[in-house]
Amino acid sequence: MVFIGMDHGTTGISFCLMSQNGEIIDIFKIDREDSKSGKVSALEELSKRVDLSSVKLMAITYAMGDGFNKILPIEKVEDRGILSINGAGKVTGGGTSVFSELENSDIPTIMIPGLHKNSTSLSKLFNAAYSHQASPEKVSISYNAFKETGWKNYIVADISSNSVDILIEDSKIKGAMDACIGAMGIVHGPIDLEMIRDIDEGRRTANECFSHAGAIKIAGVDGKVANMKDQLLENYMNGDEKAKLAIDTLIMTVAMEIAGLDIVCENDIDGIVLTGSVGSATEPFNFEDEINKYFKNKYELKVISKESGAIGAAQIAQAVYNGEDNILGIEVDFN
Repeated sequence: MVFIGMDHGTTGISFCLMSQNGEIIDIFKIDREDSKSGKVSALEELSKRVDLSSVKLMAITYAMGDGFNKILPIEKVEDRGILSINGAGKVTGGGTSVFSELENSDIPTIMIPGLHKNSTSLSKLFNAAYSHQASPEKVSISYNAFKETGWKNYIVADISSNSVDILIEDSKIKGAMDACIGAMGIVHGPIDLEMIRDIDEGRRTANECFSHAGAIKIAGVDGKVANMKDQLLENYMNGDEKAKLAIDTLIMTVAMEIAGLDIVCENDIDGIVLTGSVGSATEPFNFEDEINKYFKNKYELKVISKESGAIGAAQIAQAVYNGEDNILGIEVDFN
């Protein structure tokens, strides 16, 4: 008996294969460009690692996930569960190829929704303030954080190509701050006044601004999304002052966002969960230590795997298969 989770990430599509007792069988990632070109098949890669007939349920995330608000079988989700692919960062088509392959497979599959204005599980204040709060993998990340800690009131800081922080209160997701309005990530970040002027004056599109508003903006790094983090960190290790300023600024904005979510939580926070390729980093800087310079040991900090999106999706698949009717407040319709 096997469960699979898929994380539709910015730099690639990650899969976690998990046994009935919760042990991880394998985690692997497919490059977006390899998927789009047909060089790599998701089903072939899965079949190399497990007998597909033994898969009881797979849970997947895709794009913004703003076209539905319940965890549903893939056949019940229209238009791949999205209202539009526009304005969502760089589009390569690799994720679409994987989705189509899985959709046409015989593997029983559910889809996890994003957090948005039509999400009935969230605080009405967050829904009133923001049309979109987080993409579906943030739900699976939050669930993995819950399974790892057992906490009921916590904040998840997912720091990688973009940064999204999620508030969970009384074991329900209350709200989140999306990358385009809050903290910086490596690549994506909030659109500020200078960018609004560039957009209005036709120099750049809003999506181009969003896709260059993270730490790379400060460090002067550009190129393929998959390569920009490595280039930034290499510059950092080589003592580049702009790279250090970029990382320090990113950490500051994440700290501000976490502190803001703490303020609107009616309960005391059990702790902060750090994840993502940057949030879980120990080299060339220790993200936990660096952000704790702002918190001054106020919070208990817990670092989980940077693959928490895929792991959490597999855990959701197992929970739904075993009859769970809601995940962190999100309704499950698996009939």
